[in-house]
Amino acid sequence: MLEKNLLLVISLLFIITLLTMLGNKLKIAYPVFLVIGGLLISFIPGIPTFRIDPDIVFYIFLPPVLFAASWQIAWADFYKMRTPIARLGFGLVFFTSTIIAFLSQALIPGFTLALGFVLGGIISPPDAVAATSVLRKLKVPHNILTLLEGESLVNDASSLIVFRFALLAVMTGHFSLWNATQSFFTMAIAGILVGLAIGGIIYIIHKYFPTTKAIDTALTLIAPFVIYLVAEHFNCSGVLAVVTGGLFISYHSHHIFTYESRLTISSVWETLTFLLNGFIFILIGLQLPYLAKNFTHNTIKEALFYGVIIGIAVILIRLVWVYSINYFRLFMNKSKKGTSYILTNKEAFLVSWCGMRGVVSLAAALSIPFFLPDKTMFPYRFLILFITFIVILITLVIPGLTIAPLIKLLKIEDRYAEKKTLDNQHIKLQLAQTSLEYIVKNYADDISKDEHFQAVLNRYERIIRLSNQKIEGYNSQKGEASKKATPRLKQMLLNIIALKRTQLSLFLHRKEFDEELIRSKERELDLEEARLRSRDA
Repeated sequence: MLEKNLLLVISLLFIITLLTMLGNKLKIAYPVFLVIGGLLISFIPGIPTFRIDPDIVFYIFLPPVLFAASWQIAWADFYKMRTPIARLGFGLVFFTSTIIAFLSQALIPGFTLALGFVLGGIISPPDAVAATSVLRKLKVPHNILTLLEGESLVNDASSLIVFRFALLAVMTGHFSLWNATQSFFTMAIAGILVGLAIGGIIYIIHKYFPTTKAIDTALTLIAPFVIYLVAEHFNCSGVLAVVTGGLFISYHSHHIFTYESRLTISSVWETLTFLLNGFIFILIGLQLPYLAKNFTHNTIKEALFYGVIIGIAVILIRLVWVYSINYFRLFMNKSKKGTSYILTNKEAFLVSWCGMRGVVSLAAALSIPFFLPDKTMFPYRFLILFITFIVILITLVIPGLTIAPLIKLLKIEDRYAEKKTLDNQHIKLQLAQTSLEYIVKNYADDISKDEHFQAVLNRYERIIRLSNQKIEGYNSQKGEASKKATPRLKQMLLNIIALKRTQLSLFLHRKEFDEELIRSKERELDLEEARLRSRDA
């Protein structure tokens, strides 16, 4: 049994890797391609039926995915965008849940309002991975990316709380809005406190105990599971606890990790999140046989109709919310222009179009119990599951396939790009000036006697001179020429790195030098290329 399961997991990993490579070749975001691939694989005769265990999603997949996402977002950006993030992560979730509850009650015969809120809580949160994995490869304004990433970090918590209270109402037949509101804030605040407390303990361990890069990496892998389990044990929001802990540790990473640890942690987490996300999205596609076998032919048609209507409604609800809030804020800020971040119409449409649903929605639907306390079947359980599956497909595939051409068509400009470029030059200038002052003050004799010290001094003088030129001439014709020359200069440096790699390969083939020395030089070239290819290079 173990061998069969292991072989199945390895086969899925291989398929995920192949489909991702094919998706990259076709320039289709891998979450979209994996869902479509899993859906097509499910039609192959003889393929076993897959069923996602909700406990595996909530306890194995969700904590590391959320932790990795919170690690990528800067705390300062998250805090600056906290109000619009809250409007999407909390306000839009409650708005969507309410509209879907009343719509499904009116649309589906026999569907109660409590069941409507169960469905609304399930399908209200956009996925934490799908939108950002698509957008990070595209030219999207940094603030829009921060807004969508921040939303995806907190909306799972609010939607799961809505889902739990609605489920409790169906199970018991009782619901108190006051108790639910009170419990919501209690769970949210307690979850944040748990995340900060455990994050603080992990900070102390990394800061004051003798760790290595392997131990540092291992602790970051363990951290999200510990935070989530402790929070859930005390009936707090595990999602908000993991997000808070991830933001806290990420914010202090430059204090508690060495450069080796940071490089190792980054590489390990990149691979782990790729595999976890790949598993999640391909398993979503593979759910169809499990869901379909519980329907008769006529019921599938009806469920498909309900799913399509609700899926379209989910997209429209997001559009209405984003534009309504944006126009309301624009109206309220007429007398205070420039005091807050307001989306342009193009930015608002992009944010509206990125409401892709994912595995949390399906896992929540699968966690619905089969029976009520009186031993009767839970009403409409498989219909809710099927509708959730259709909504995920509609909100993931349609926006996912159209987002890249849409961004090219909209031509959204980053309003902070120029400031970011100038800030980058100011940082370079101040770091170079500090370094130059230190060298002149402490190594004056060495500079006059040793050409190597003189070369370092010349390097920092050149950096200061070039940075000053770029800052002074950024808006002039000279500055424009410099901006146009930068891609060509970058390409030249990348070509030189490729040339050096070819030469190192020849050294290795001819066995002219020690292999370990050659590999250390390869690593230097890898780090240099990574710096050049970074977004801010």
